[in-house]
Order: sequence, then structure tokens, then C-alpha cells
Amino acid sequence: MGAMTLPGVSFANSDLWSIGSAEVAERDKDMPLIGLEEHFATPEMMQLNNIKFPPGVPSFDIMDVGEGRVAHMDEAGLNVMVLSALTPGAQLLPGQQGIDYATRLNDQIRTDYIDAHSDRFRGFAALPLTSPEAAAVELERCVNELGFVGTMTYGAVNGMFLDHPDFEPVLTMAETLGVPIYIHPGWASKEAMDLYYDDLGDPIVSRVLSGAGYGWHQEVALQCLRVIVSGVFDRHPNLQIIIGHMGEALPFYYWRIGDDLAKVTKGKLQKPVQSYVTDNFHITTSAFFRTELLELALTVMGEDRVLFSTDYPFVSGIEGAEWFRGVDLPRPVKEKIGYKNAEKLLNISL
Repeated sequence: MGAMTLPGVSFANSDLWSIGSAEVAERDKDMPLIGLEEHFATPEMMQLNNIKFPPGVPSFDIMDVGEGRVAHMDEAGLNVMVLSALTPGAQLLPGQQGIDYATRLNDQIRTDYIDAHSDRFRGFAALPLTSPEAAAVELERCVNELGFVGTMTYGAVNGMFLDHPDFEPVLTMAETLGVPIYIHPGWASKEAMDLYYDDLGDPIVSRVLSGAGYGWHQEVALQCLRVIVSGVFDRHPNLQIIIGHMGEALPFYYWRIGDDLAKVTKGKLQKPVQSYVTDNFHITTSAFFRTELLELALTVMGEDRVLFSTDYPFVSGIEGAEWFRGVDLPRPVKEKIGYKNAEKLLNISL
């Protein structure tokens, strides 16, 4: 792979699994890091959403939001985690059940986790998206009363993505508050499972293929494009969206998206489709610790819209930090990705 061309940035060739230059890693060993996609679960969350993990998943204890997690952060050199509920959080629970659970869960994030480690944890709100008006009210409470820095959503809600008119109250509230929405993947619907995955003869393979193995990344990319082409950002020009996993393949498709969708949206949207990608989206490195993918992300998004994350506890925060510290980028660029972009976007400081 040849070196990329980006002002002030130069990538050396690297092996796929290389953690980079030891010299650069030593130079940057003291650099602060903020992680934006860092999950947790509770027994109640697992029970309400009927979640059962296969053996060995996740890699670390997802219910430990205390000393064990902090010790892992210390070893990784990860200063702050923005905590988010395991997929699907509170968003699929119906009616008052979802509203009540979201309130309990967000209060728990604040009182049990953030207050216990106020210098290490921040929070993304869990929202009862089956009740969008109530979800907007809960987002306002979480930001203004609990000090949360945004919200995380997870795939479709009753067959609807965030471009659906029902979710306008949530989008309006996020824009008004000046906080981002992190769109995380959600599990495939029964219809999608039936069409694409369930005829493979191995339910475990089908489940993984529909999820982290491929499918849910594509669904996030599709949701993002729906949000763009439906005119959400023309109505909410200051709304900011975060997506993980090095952009959920959007950087890879960026030029094809621009070429094809530009032809059918010209005159219908206020800007070219590609402009919304680079004006209204931020991407994180969560679970995709690959230098060549970071190169592509920086080429498309620029150094102000790429942010470090790990996807703990499904992958090792230590592995992610070691990889990033070894990436051969100028120190000022790495500081932006490592923590400064997050400080600016989330209005926090280390």
C-alpha cells in the first residue's frame, strides 16, 4: 500500500496485523485517550432484552463497570470511557415499560458508574425510542440534569430508522442541545434474517454473519444514507452523527455514493450527498485496529472527524491503544484523533 496524501500526514507501509512503530509508540506513550464506544450491561438489561451470549463473548466482563474496568483502562492508558448500554439498550421496550426502564438505566449510569469514577466515565443516554416524544424528554433530562454527552441508538425501531418522521422530536432535541447521536448497529429484523441469513444451516454462523460478522455494519451505512437522502440534515443542519467501526464501510463507498446518488438528489437536497458525510458525521476506530483503514478514514473524513474508540469489552482496549500509539502520524494529528476531537464534540475536557 502506498503512502497516502494528506497535509501533514504520512503513513508508512504496514502489515495487516502490525501495531506500528515502536519508536512512535514510545513517543506517544503518554498521549491521553478517550473511548466513545465502550459498552456495559446489567442483569436487568439482559433479561428484558432476552440477551444470551455464546461462550467466550464478550472478551471481558461486560457487567464490570468498576475496578476491573478501570484497571483495564489504566493498563491501556485510556483516560475516559463514554459508557453506552449494550444493544439494544432501552429502545425496543414498548410504551411505559421502555420509558420507565430508560429512566432507571440512565440514573444507574450516573449514580453507580459516573459518580463512582467521575474522572474516568461519561455517559451516552439510553432512550425509549418506541415513544419518541418521551425519548426527547429523556435526552433533555440526561444532558441537562445528569451531564450526559449525547445518546446512542441501535438499528431499527419497529421497522423504522431515524429518518422516519416519528423521530423528529429526538433529532430536534439532539440538535437543540448540541449533542451527537451515536448510531450503533442493531440486530437484524426477522424479515432480514429470513431473507439473507437463516437458510445457511448453522444458526450460530447465521447470527454472527447478520451481526458483527458483516450484516449490521451494512445496515448502519444504509441508515446513514437514508438520513442524508431524506433531507434530515437540511432540516437539522447542525445535527451531528457518530458511527463506529471505522465508518461502517461508508468511507469505502464514499466515491460511488457521491457519483450515483448525486445524480438523483441534485435539486432535491441543499448540498451534494458527499458533503453531508463530511459535514454531519464523525467516525470512530472501534474494533477496527487497522492502519490501512485509518488511512482511508482520514482521506475521506479528514483529521477533525475521526475519533479513537475500542469497542470494549468485545475487544481489548489494551490492543486498541497499543495499535493507535504505534501509528506513524504526526503527534498533533494523533492528539486530535486520540482525545481532542472528542473533547470538542462532546464538550468535555481531560
